[in-house]
Amino acid sequence: MDNASARNLWGDFLDKHTEFAFEKAPESSYFGDNEKDANILADLAVKEIKRATSHSLLGLQLQEKALPKIGDFFVVTDWAGKAKCIVRTTSVKMMPFFAVHAEHARLEGEGDKSLAYWKNAHWEYYTRELAEFNRRPLESMIVVFERFEKVF
Repeated sequence: MDNASARNLWGDFLDKHTEFAFEKAPESSYFGDNEKDANILADLAVKEIKRATSHSLLGLQLQEKALPKIGDFFVVTDWAGKAKCIVRTTSVKMMPFFAVHAEHARLEGEGDKSLAYWKNAHWEYYTRELAEFNRRPLESMIVVFERFEKVF
């Protein structure tokens, strides 16, 4: 873990939860792809309003990132890299973009928590993400829906 703030928060967590002492240090990063969103989303995770996130499977594949797994820890940071909280994955489901429903939007806790808001915001995000690879999102693309709980 390169981020000192995340490393310190992980150490504080381990002090109180020694049963995880042999866990590999988790990844740390922010949600979103810009400062405003990253800071808002980190705050929502701290307040336990944001309890899920969605990845495009194609984006994960093109960036050579692993699928999230149940039990994974993740240190949520703000845009500047300041660790805000630690979350742990509780479920992972894959579905086409067009099949995402209102409960998913509510669990992500963003904007007005509506499905319309979720679809618009995520379509724009996936468009930016995939443009780096000369790809574009499709209604049929697979979304990896990850639920998590704040543990520290």
